[in-house]
Amino acid sequence: MTARFFRLLVCQVLLVFVCATAHAAEGIEITRASIEASDDGYRLAANYSFDLTPGLEQAVMHGVPLYFTTEIELTRPRWWWTDDKAVSKRRTVRLHYDLLTRQYTVFVMGSIQQSFATLDDALFLIRRPSRWLFASRGDLKPGETYNVSLRMFMDREYLQKPLQVDAFNNADLRLASHRKTFTYRAE
Repeated sequence: MTARFFRLLVCQVLLVFVCATAHAAEGIEITRASIEASDDGYRLAANYSFDLTPGLEQAVMHGVPLYFTTEIELTRPRWWWTDDKAVSKRRTVRLHYDLLTRQYTVFVMGSIQQSFATLDDALFLIRRPSRWLFASRGDLKPGETYNVSLRMFMDREYLQKPLQVDAFNNADLRLASHRKTFTYRAE
């Protein structure tokens, strides 16, 4: 009786573990997020963990560009009115596979463009981006505490129109993180 109970318990624990890892593979996880003050302003240092779904990987292999957008919003809480929105920025990164050169290209809008031989190398740059200057020095008041909201998602607005329609119905073409929130005291 007890041996059967323990086998059943072990099977249930394994099932929960398998379901948890399968759920984690479906989305983007923000593994690290912090804000650093510099002479230029405030920079976001973030790392993400995700894998492309089979549908997205196949789309990239057929030359369809994918766009990943990072949104950050800093608000200052006020007791007497709605929160004061200090900064709200978006940064988009494009992943594209060139069928002729057989190279993956990662293009950070308004910044750098790099080519890679493998998809894993290209995704590494998206998962561990360089520190992003999202606010100038005067945008935040030193000493004030801000609520930071951060998320990353595959931006369907940039997809070709037939894929945009399909992305609403097809879970294989969706990839997003949950909103990560933390507080930051401006320096």
